[in-house]
Amino acid sequence: MKNVKTALVAGANGIIGENLIHYLSTLPDWDIIGLSRRGGEPTENVSYISVDLTDKADVTAKLADLSNVTHVFYAAYQDRPTWAELVAPNLAMLTNLVQVIENVSPKLEHVSLMQGYKVYGAHLGPFKTPAKEDDAGHMPPEFNLDQQNFLEAAQKGKRWTWSAIRPSVVGGVALGNPMNLTVAIAVYASISKEYNLPLRFPGKQGAYYSLLEMTDATLLAKATVWAATDAKCANQAFNVNNGDLFRWDDMWPKIARYFGMEVAPPLPMSLATVMADKEALWKNITQKYGLTAHAYSEVSSWTFSDFVFSWDYDMFADGSKARRFGFHEYVDTEEMFVRIFDELKSKKVIP
Repeated sequence: MKNVKTALVAGANGIIGENLIHYLSTLPDWDIIGLSRRGGEPTENVSYISVDLTDKADVTAKLADLSNVTHVFYAAYQDRPTWAELVAPNLAMLTNLVQVIENVSPKLEHVSLMQGYKVYGAHLGPFKTPAKEDDAGHMPPEFNLDQQNFLEAAQKGKRWTWSAIRPSVVGGVALGNPMNLTVAIAVYASISKEYNLPLRFPGKQGAYYSLLEMTDATLLAKATVWAATDAKCANQAFNVNNGDLFRWDDMWPKIARYFGMEVAPPLPMSLATVMADKEALWKNITQKYGLTAHAYSEVSSWTFSDFVFSWDYDMFADGSKARRFGFHEYVDTEEMFVRIFDELKSKKVIP
């Protein structure tokens, strides 16, 4: 039977939400509704609603008719300057959405919460690796933990269940996203090449040699839907990663070779600072190579890239729980980079 499930995807235009919608749309039995401030272009089985999830009244009004929602996939995020300031808006968005959908849809079966390694304190400094889903918590503030605590409490005595999905840095093509490392690397390489410069790793020396991993956006989408639809996964958290580890000192020269560039020794520099004045140059590159006219801000994730390149400690988690529960897919990270760079070229985002 077609369209027996209805997915409500919050954060529809983000790197995670966009890929999740794309994956769901390839499956035969899903209707999909994307939520975001910007809305989106509808397709045959995907519709969009422009809504401010921080505004309970707006959520209540805009989602009042969604009585068929069976699965909520929550991947929305609002950035703030400090860890403490992140808590209120991000907790409010999830709370508003779940409370409204609970009231209007008697068919609700599952709420999937997108998290990350911040749950383990990975953003604070060196942490226990490989991180496991049942590792001890850490001192707040941390909105991911507040969101999970809300979900666990709200689910008690209900017929719906929850899952918490914890990816590493996500690799994908979505533009206009503040946390897209792969696109940022591609643009940084393209600009470096235009200057006839080698590709220098811009992060901390220690980060060049630390172990880390990534999570392919399509792999993440598959794992997210699996956890939301397999009864064994009810009320569980899962780390989701590609399944391999790498160090930048090995991966960086391979990325440089892809772009036909030499590598020079790492030089710590803030990309948010040194790339701030490159908008005019990017416009010239766009015109020179006949690229699609994307605003410089759409292809810039410099602050997030600086954050990732500052990790002078190991950054990885144990993905074996998902395998034990039945999810066995994996992705070669080097191949992921190449595939994403190829797609950026084919879409004329980079030369």
